[in-house]
Amino acid sequence: MRVSFVADTESWGGAEIWLLHHLTRARQHGVEASVVCAEPVAERFRRWVPSSSLAVVPLARHAVRAPATAVALAGQAPDLVHVNLVDPASNAATVAASLSVAPTTATLHLPGDTGEGQQRSALAGLYGDLSVLLTPSEAGARQVQDELAEPRGGVVVTCNGVDIPARPHGPAGHRPPRIGVHARLTRQKGLDVLLDAVRAMVREGQRLEVRIGGRGREEAALREAAAGLPVRFVGWVADPRRFLAGLDVFCQPSRHEALPLALLEAMAEGLPCVATDVGDVRLRLDGAVDLVPPEDPHALAIALTRLLQDGGRRTALARAARVRAETRLDAAQMVAETYGVLRSALRATASR
Repeated sequence: MRVSFVADTESWGGAEIWLLHHLTRARQHGVEASVVCAEPVAERFRRWVPSSSLAVVPLARHAVRAPATAVALAGQAPDLVHVNLVDPASNAATVAASLSVAPTTATLHLPGDTGEGQQRSALAGLYGDLSVLLTPSEAGARQVQDELAEPRGGVVVTCNGVDIPARPHGPAGHRPPRIGVHARLTRQKGLDVLLDAVRAMVREGQRLEVRIGGRGREEAALREAAAGLPVRFVGWVADPRRFLAGLDVFCQPSRHEALPLALLEAMAEGLPCVATDVGDVRLRLDGAVDLVPPEDPHALAIALTRLLQDGGRRTALARAARVRAETRLDAAQMVAETYGVLRSALRATASR
């Protein structure tokens, strides 16, 4: 099965890591994979994809048309195209270009704006022409079914997964303890809420360190907000395992997510985690992470303080996180399910 994956994004994040898991395991599943990606993320894909299987095109996100994407896909002659959707509407031009070349499936990584009026109607038409839609979010599935249109092969809710290291690092044992997160430095990730929580903890006399990894458009504002706090920005995290090995607690303070891969990676390393109750986090992870409401720095400060002051709680939560990762969050399971769905979609399209 020849599959062309399309990544129409301007920055590297969880959706692109999801794609890498599928690219690196493609041959295990009898898949000949190629990639069409936007220029801003091309360099990172070049580390993993042979030049003969990689086509670089202009970013088409939010564009009306994506002619270069259609030409690149036609040159790869896939049996099936699979589009990485950042949100429901922004990659519409890429979906239209993909449908013009071959049967098309997609993964919707985050629910979001579906437009209105004629824009929504046009988008619904594109979704209705998909062979199948995958999403790691029950909310994303409901949004497509309620606001857009059911693809020909329906909507399949899958669970995100990560590589499970044989020897997890576990908490680093720093004194004072170290909290960390790596993410795109955008409002979605709620890092300003984390800084507010840290400020409250420091006022209460709690000793701690914080490490924030990543780049993004909010970096300057976040650095300014962190002035005077025990917070260090470490820049882009090229090696997540190395970053996580230096932490005692992982914190995911996002305003909205589906099921964030960075959180799952921290669980796989056996770190105790605090996360906001967004997307499918409670559905998939309840009991293995401490949950707090989004945009609530007071609740976040209480949860983090409790973990820092209770070594037994940290140990128990770290163990629960690792067990959940081993049993339910393995990328190998995720990839096998994805390729099974794609094969079924291709067979159904052929029969029609």
